[in-house]
Amino acid sequence: MVNLIGTYECTLDSKGRILLPSGLKKQLDSLLHEGFVLKRSVFQPCLELHPMSEWNRTLGKINKLNRFVKKNNDFIRQFTAGLKNVDIDNSGRLQVSKDLIQFAKLEKNIVVAASINVVEIWDKLLYENAVNVNDDDFASLAEEVMGNISEDELP
Repeated sequence: MVNLIGTYECTLDSKGRILLPSGLKKQLDSLLHEGFVLKRSVFQPCLELHPMSEWNRTLGKINKLNRFVKKNNDFIRQFTAGLKNVDIDNSGRLQVSKDLIQFAKLEKNIVVAASINVVEIWDKLLYENAVNVNDDDFASLAEEVMGNISEDELP
């Protein structure tokens, strides 16, 4: 399993390329040969960069869905909309297609944020709005999500 960390400010050039920061590129070095999948986020106006090994793990779950159930078929279509196989070039750049740039409303200033096993790519202003939530709201969310997990259940 991949465990990525770090938040980096970058720029999107006029050709739709992002030069990945060296700190993130070092973490991804062992994964460069596999390639990546770039996709729309389900919950946020950002993009997700999945290392191929992590993407294959996700696909394993999705492939268990019965495609003859309309809800499942609709989900698969929406989930895979706009998927792109991408590579990071020798200069450490990632090419982002125009349709994905439009989806995430990416302007020149962007944030590349590691989120455990995936890298999120955000417009800088949208990212700041997403993470600058009320401290009490985050405390309640943290308690709800993590509060019932005992130390014995943690890896």
